[in-house]
Amino acid sequence: MSIDTSIPFLPVRIAVLTVSDSRTAADDRSGDTLVERLTGAGHILADRAIIRDDVETIVARLSAWIADPEVDCVITTGGTGVTGRDVTPEAFARVRDKEIEGFGELFRWLSYAKIGTSTIQSRATAAVARGTYLFALPGSTGAVKDGWDGILATQLDIRHKPCNFVELMPRLMER
Repeated sequence: MSIDTSIPFLPVRIAVLTVSDSRTAADDRSGDTLVERLTGAGHILADRAIIRDDVETIVARLSAWIADPEVDCVITTGGTGVTGRDVTPEAFARVRDKEIEGFGELFRWLSYAKIGTSTIQSRATAAVARGTYLFALPGSTGAVKDGWDGILATQLDIRHKPCNFVELMPRLMER
């Protein structure tokens, strides 16, 4: 695994969605952490929102971004646990064309090294929906750091070898 510096960096247009019944723009530390990391890496913040834990509301926001040609990728934080209010994976299931099973598996593997068996409570997931990547991370700043630093920083970098999500973007709508 390495970065091929002979390939020019290609910024990805990323929308960030915080799913929470209690967070506001003033105290959305997980969303702030994600924005800092993605813009620090050279990507473009396409949009940002905070919405409540409600399947219909999440589906509506995801659907709008999926339909927007200025959004290549959506990363959510929050709503991936096992309580009754945690419904982000259910919203993803309603909009996705393909699930990316390995994302959740790898996220939990990375998380296990830090929080042990508590990682089993995470339902982090990923998908492709009409040519847009969707990634759902838990709502803690630690989880956002694990997801970005351990997976997304390289998979959203076209220079990462042997392969990455960005090089596949032109082919996501193939039939």
